[in-house]
Amino acid sequence: MSDTPDPAVLAEAIKDLDDEALAEEVRSLGIDDVLQAIFEGMEEAFVPERAAGVDSTIQYDIATEDGTKTWSVSFAGGTCTTSEGAATTPRLTLQIGLVDFIRLIFGQAQGPQLFMTGKIKLQGDMMFAMQMQGFFKRDFVS
Repeated sequence: MSDTPDPAVLAEAIKDLDDEALAEEVRSLGIDDVLQAIFEGMEEAFVPERAAGVDSTIQYDIATEDGTKTWSVSFAGGTCTTSEGAATTPRLTLQIGLVDFIRLIFGQAQGPQLFMTGKIKLQGDMMFAMQMQGFFKRDFVS
């Protein structure tokens, strides 16, 4: 991850940006690099005790100006692994725009609000969407 932005540094850098400025910042850093950093950061922020007994995969379909970027997050045996690409049998699929995804991950937007405003679409086990948010520590920004 040496060439990708550190999630904590990224969170601090974007917290005061409006959506347009955030999109520009992500473009300047490289969309793929930013997504890689975020998903690697999810692995590091995972708290195994909070996901005890969970064996499931979530797929994120993130709409960008370069097309949809798909990532999978799998929970099994007390581990969290992320990978670029579609999941074989996801328990849940989230469709979301890039800026909203970044705001959601860094706690600058709430999932239920994004869902109610149509900015996030869920397919599959919607209750799992709420549950899995608790699987991660959220100490990106003070």
